[in-house]
Amino acid sequence: MATPHIAAENGDFAPDVLMPGDPRRAKRIAETVLEDARLVTEVRGMLGYTGTYQGRPVSVMGSGMGIPSISIYATELFRFFGVERIIRIGTVGGMAPHLNVGDVVIGTAAHTDSDVLRRLVPGAYYSATPDFGLATAAYAAAQGLTDGAGGAVYAGALFSSDSFYNNEPEMRAGLVEHGTLAVEMEAAGLYAVADREHKKALAICSVSDLLFRAEELSAAERERLFDRAVQLGLAAFAQA
Repeated sequence: MATPHIAAENGDFAPDVLMPGDPRRAKRIAETVLEDARLVTEVRGMLGYTGTYQGRPVSVMGSGMGIPSISIYATELFRFFGVERIIRIGTVGGMAPHLNVGDVVIGTAAHTDSDVLRRLVPGAYYSATPDFGLATAAYAAAQGLTDGAGGAVYAGALFSSDSFYNNEPEMRAGLVEHGTLAVEMEAAGLYAVADREHKKALAICSVSDLLFRAEELSAAERERLFDRAVQLGLAAFAQA
């Protein structure tokens, strides 16, 4: 069945979905990582593919940028297309001073300034957290990396901001003081949708730049480390 934002049929999506923000990255994953991948939706240019990885069905689809965008796609995938688990594969800006570009952060929580989440549970401060099984499986897979490529892998809290260009140093300092590792724009929305739909989600993100030092990855380095996060996501699907 088609939805307002996904033109696919029942059974077109696998139960497990990798979700980068950029639909072109979804296309690249489908072409270079999955076997026998086929295009299953392209509404508004948001590409989605389904194939196999080591004999297991896996889909990949872009989410766009921001909590509203990923919330729309995650809701429709969970609610109408039989998807059970979504892992966001993205990039983050490093906030904690011990991070370096090229590190990977597994988001074990996601703070946010989004009003979308503030209205979820009247009278309560909702905590956006991932599925524990997926998070621990991804972290265990990271400890088994043997290729020596890339930086360290950390598990910790993300900050999902509603504003890419908003510069609030006092808030940033407070978040870092309370253990937040990095900033991005989608994880909290994905975790909230998964909770509401009684499904499972996780965010695995590469540190592409730093908020406290002028340093960022080149385009080629970003793609190579993005592939590393994809492999951790696929390992988490297989082991969780």
